[in-house]
Amino acid sequence: MATRPADRPAVDVSVLVPAKDEAGNLALFIELCADMVRAQQASYEVVVVDDGSTDGSWALLQELRTQYPFLHPVRHRAQRGIAEALRTGYLHARGQVLVFYPADLQFKPEDIPSLVGPILAGESDMVTGFKQGKYEKAFVSRIYNGLSRSLFHVPVRDLNNVKAYRREIMAALPMRPDFHRYMIVMAAAQGFTVTEVPIPLYARHSGRSKFGLSRIPIGVLDMLAVWFELRFGQKPLLAFGMLGAALFAIGVLAGLGALSWLVVTGQGQRWVWTVIQTCLVLGSIFFATGLLGEQIAQQRSEVREMRRELGELTAMQMDAADQGTTRDDAREHA
Repeated sequence: MATRPADRPAVDVSVLVPAKDEAGNLALFIELCADMVRAQQASYEVVVVDDGSTDGSWALLQELRTQYPFLHPVRHRAQRGIAEALRTGYLHARGQVLVFYPADLQFKPEDIPSLVGPILAGESDMVTGFKQGKYEKAFVSRIYNGLSRSLFHVPVRDLNNVKAYRREIMAALPMRPDFHRYMIVMAAAQGFTVTEVPIPLYARHSGRSKFGLSRIPIGVLDMLAVWFELRFGQKPLLAFGMLGAALFAIGVLAGLGALSWLVVTGQGQRWVWTVIQTCLVLGSIFFATGLLGEQIAQQRSEVREMRRELGELTAMQMDAADQGTTRDDAREHA
């Protein structure tokens, strides 16, 4: 078991590291993190989330924890994915700035301050890295980033990469599968500022990539889902209601036209009545779906507000615990 956040003092930066079967990389990764931490004025912690590893990663993390005080391992007994690992890391982190960083050593810990610097200086709310160097699936990445930029109009070249962000961004984002791929998009849509810095990319030190070609169609569908969420998530009646109203209007106009034609010529058109019925039925369904979506959107807004208030309450409790610890320390020294 990892220590709970309230048991640890606050830090400036929490590095969140999802790790699935990375036993061959973790020891060197944490050693490089130690070198980076020693060279920084800001205080750091590294929260490694073992996402259901079966290669001895958890046992290794327990051993490393005794050597490195800044390391705080957390465990998923079964694999839940990167998004859930980041969420778990966020709940266990104490930093006001969070960093998403993989454990495979394709990105070196020495570059973490490049991501964190603009945020600590108050220049940006989120900083994403732009890959520098050759890497596998570069063609797929270009297609993905090109589609994303055309849909979301975010002024960065690499949306799915290492990134640093203020804690309140994570608290404000809606939870959804693979949300980490679209953190920049969703944060920018909520008014947070986003910048980009170049980050060198290296070959994997050990292990193999968990990314497969099967993720491509899933990623495209997720992209469309996020686009719809951002465009119509707060006002679903705007999409479904307008479409339903348009179909209903087409049905009504077609019905009036068919009746006029029947009165003038005495001839009816059966296919026109099929179109009319289809438009009226589909229009009614779409409009009803929009009304139902409005109710769901209202519930989601209330849940999001409850999450925000709960986060503020948790932060206040943590601050109170820190102050109590400080008073206890002062009494011991006295």
